[in-house]
Amino acid sequence: MYFFSPSAALARRMRAAATMLALTLAVAGCATAPPPNDAMNLAQYQLQAARDAGAADYAPVDLGFAQDKFQQAQEAMAARKFADAANLAEESGADAELARVKARLGAARAEMQGKLQENTRLRSEGEQLAARQQQMEQAIPAPAADYSAPLPVGDMPAPSASVLSAPVDGTPIPGNDDPAAASSIPGGQP
Repeated sequence: MYFFSPSAALARRMRAAATMLALTLAVAGCATAPPPNDAMNLAQYQLQAARDAGAADYAPVDLGFAQDKFQQAQEAMAARKFADAANLAEESGADAELARVKARLGAARAEMQGKLQENTRLRSEGEQLAARQQQMEQAIPAPAADYSAPLPVGDMPAPSASVLSAPVDGTPIPGNDDPAAASSIPGGQP
C-alpha cells in the first residue's frame, strides 16, 4: 500500500523544478551570440583606411592599439567568444578611426609647413632680387635730363617751305600750279 506523504510530494516537485532549471540553463548556454562578422569586417576596413591615410607615420601609437585589439578580437572569434570578439572589434574600429583622423591632420600640417617654407624661400629670393636691382641702379647713374635748357637752334638749318610743301612723289599740289603763288609763300622759291 502506498501512503501519501506531503514531504515526498514536495521532494518530487523540487526535483522537477531543479530539472527544469537545469534544462533551461543548458538551452540558454547553447544559444550564444552569433559571430560578429560585420563588426570584424568593419574593423578591418577601418584599419586599412588608417594605414592608407598614413597612420603608421603620423599616429603609430593609435594604429598599434587598433591592430592589437583587432588581433585580440580574432583570437576571441577562434575561441568562439563572440561577445568579446564583437566588443574588441568595435574598440579596434574606434582606435583605427582615431588613427586615421590623426594621420590626416598630420599630413595637412606637413603640407602646410612645406608651403610656409616655400613661401619663405620665394620671399627671400624676391628680396635678394630687389637688393641686386637697387645695387645696379646705384652703380650706373642715369643721365640727368635738363628740360629747362633751351634746345640748340643753330646746329641744323630748317628746310625751305617749298621742300616741305612739295609732295613726295613729285605730283603738283592742286591750286599751286602758278609760279607766282609759289613766290607768295613766305620762304618759297620763285
